[in-house]
Amino acid sequence: MRYPIPDLAAGEWHVAEIEVEKSRFITWVAHAPDVDAFNVLLAEARRQHPNASHHCSAYLAGPPGEQVHIGFSDDGEPGGTAGRPMFQALEGDGIGQTAAVVIRYFGGTKLGTGGLARAYTQALVKALETLPRRECVERRQVRIQVDFAGEADARQWCESRHIPVDAVDYAAEGVSLTLGWPTEAPVDLSELRTRLKGRIAIALDDEQNDMVV
Repeated sequence: MRYPIPDLAAGEWHVAEIEVEKSRFITWVAHAPDVDAFNVLLAEARRQHPNASHHCSAYLAGPPGEQVHIGFSDDGEPGGTAGRPMFQALEGDGIGQTAAVVIRYFGGTKLGTGGLARAYTQALVKALETLPRRECVERRQVRIQVDFAGEADARQWCESRHIPVDAVDYAAEGVSLTLGWPTEAPVDLSELRTRLKGRIAIALDDEQNDMVV
């Protein structure tokens, strides 16, 4: 599966701001491969903006459509006016592994439930429009074993197909390479086997029964 995620390092966040009826809505968006990354973002937003009226939030710590590692909070705003609209904006964008916090400084004018939902949605959508992104490719590990003479050819073959080598182990009998194979594609190593003239062994497990070796 391939999907966009924020192109931000750990500890970085993207910022956007709007004003609605004199209330400031400051949006922070960060990469959240797990729930801990969201918690770090929320804690930092509260630390840097301790006098804000609200710190509303939403996160999706997984691929688009994730149903387990998700969450949202109105943080004192009327129920359903902040966190849920923010989460719906994330879902509608099609992005994954994303956390967002909208920091509100109350400007003195009440917006009503509909106005609040629109304002929080608008605040997050504006941030998403300018968010730097990169593609995430979900992968599973496939381990192959080759002789020492075949290592360079195996690495070159993997590199030409954009398959990362995540780990390398050397032993007396040869080299073990752990590959990050895209989950969206069947594992077809027949071409590499031909290239190495059969000098390759595949470490199979019960979840790798779709391999062409």
